[in-house]
Amino acid sequence: MTDLLHQARLSRGQFLRVMGGLAAATLATACSTRPETTATTGGAAATELKFIGVADQKTPMDELAAAYQKAKPAVRLTTSYAPTDQVQTSLRTQLGAGNAPDLHVVYPGNGSAMSMTQIAQAGLLADLSAQSWTQTIPTGFKPAFQLDGKTYLYSAGSSVIGAVYNKKVFERAGIDAPPTTWTEFLAVCDKLKKAGVVPIALGAQTPWVTQLITYALVPSTVYAEDPAFDDKQLAGQATFAGSGWRQAMEMYLELQKRGYFNDKPNGTTFEQQTSMVATGKAGMAVQVSAVLPDFRKAAASPDDLSMFPVPGADDANSVWIPAGVVVGLGAGAKGKNAEEAKAFIDFLGKQENINAWAKAIAAIPLTQDASSSIDPAVQSFLPFTKDRAVPFMDQRWPNAEVQPVHFAVVQELLGGDSTIDEALKKMDEAYRK
Repeated sequence: MTDLLHQARLSRGQFLRVMGGLAAATLATACSTRPETTATTGGAAATELKFIGVADQKTPMDELAAAYQKAKPAVRLTTSYAPTDQVQTSLRTQLGAGNAPDLHVVYPGNGSAMSMTQIAQAGLLADLSAQSWTQTIPTGFKPAFQLDGKTYLYSAGSSVIGAVYNKKVFERAGIDAPPTTWTEFLAVCDKLKKAGVVPIALGAQTPWVTQLITYALVPSTVYAEDPAFDDKQLAGQATFAGSGWRQAMEMYLELQKRGYFNDKPNGTTFEQQTSMVATGKAGMAVQVSAVLPDFRKAAASPDDLSMFPVPGADDANSVWIPAGVVVGLGAGAKGKNAEEAKAFIDFLGKQENINAWAKAIAAIPLTQDASSSIDPAVQSFLPFTKDRAVPFMDQRWPNAEVQPVHFAVVQELLGGDSTIDEALKKMDEAYRK
């Protein structure tokens, strides 16, 4: 076991004890890909597996689907990709109605309608426990993959939330190095604003983007002070309103009041956010590392873009980060091609395919060997993984109600239509449902 994975077991007493991917880090676009190979077996049509995923799965999924078809030409995979809102509603409805695809997106842990726990509890996910790769899941990661000791999710690794920034824009503004404290972060934003660029691009029209700044700050404002906050909240001994969530919301709005966001963030999409940073119209965007490749594709030079942890405290030693297992996939328990679907997931579990998937989305591979690589942009986050990292917040929430409420209240706050007291009250009410 690598040192990194050993470290992953140690933070918060047991690093990423309930790991989870950000339950909505996807592009708001839909597309469909049918691989060119039309396989037949003895003149008969091939077995066709249908996959519905989210857009940040497209690059690795299409690459590995094509590789699988070369290895097993009697199987044809048809892949399609939809916005998060659609998979959380229409796909979840398909699952319940018994007409779901053979393979589909699944979010790690709990906290959303398409999360592993929610779907597995309904008996709609195939058990993957017999596959050899499941035996290598690090102990601290197991709650993201497993329910009642059985594995229902495949994911290739973990990602982080931080600031994706344009290095050339920073240099032109006279910023020599990324900030390491909140005061330094505000000073960087001020320099960018004075240099005539938007300091932070915010695409809050895309609902899942709304949560990212909160998620980037809460590890420092909540968990650095109280690592057991999740347990206390589940036990009814802590609330959003009575915790550092309030400070994180205040810091979020402080950025807006200082004019550090683009105009009308509630009318700005993820794609526009991406373009602003990639083209140098904005200095940075708070994002999950899984979408870093999308920023790089939009840039004139991929090397112009990197990442750094968002410092949510004025003491650098009190800065914590959010880290979680990336969005994955599962097989339908009741599909007519369930065995073939599970065979494809077993293929994804080979180390070389874990490496390929993780590399495509700038993730830290679930398990590693000599050929594994970690994106240079993520390297600055690794020192935090020993004892200053926490799962993405939604993965400890007890239901699928809190997350959409969080999306909505942030949009209301940005629009001046709510107060922090009202926002946190709504989140606490959703948590208790």
